[in-house]
Amino acid sequence: MTETAVIHVIDDDDAVRQSLAFLLATVGYQVKEHPSAQSFVDAGLPATDAAAGCIITDVRMPEMTGIDLLQHLKDKGSTVPVVVITGHGDVPLAVTAMKLGAADFLEKPFDDVAIIDVVKSALARREQTHQHDAMREEVAERVAALSQRERQVLELLVAGQANKMIAYDLGISPRTVEVYRANVMTKMKAQSLSELVRMALLAGIVPRGA
Repeated sequence: MTETAVIHVIDDDDAVRQSLAFLLATVGYQVKEHPSAQSFVDAGLPATDAAAGCIITDVRMPEMTGIDLLQHLKDKGSTVPVVVITGHGDVPLAVTAMKLGAADFLEKPFDDVAIIDVVKSALARREQTHQHDAMREEVAERVAALSQRERQVLELLVAGQANKMIAYDLGISPRTVEVYRANVMTKMKAQSLSELVRMALLAGIVPRGA
């Protein structure tokens, strides 16, 4: 993802914007320049578009500031990481930016290596989040395929109960519990009980009696 990711550079200072775009292009990124946050928004770029790898925006710009842009992206449910840059070293702005979901905050003038490292880190974190979300959706689909009884057995397994206790709680035989447990392992595609528990927790399953 990092090699083909599109980096959107937003800055009303032409020299800074072009310099930053050139730097990022030299290390293999596709770069799109925007002279203002408003022009970026007006371009109609989807806030959750996977192709929009990262946004780098100045914090102080006319019309729509970097903080305004962060708020806009947050309101739109954006998952695109945003790196905020400023030449003012304004700590309150930095705090506000981070609270609004900024991936990082850098002061001008910044080191070339530093900005590249920040972009790489932001993209890597986003990729991890994307993979985590995809796995959660996949696990949720597997849980949905369980029967009501299988779901009950899963919840009790997550609670740490042994087969005999599960059998007692559900009013069925230990042998029947073993059958349901095997079915759960198969449907969840779990290779071990520990993997099954991790999947259940990822899916937000609350143990019975918890």
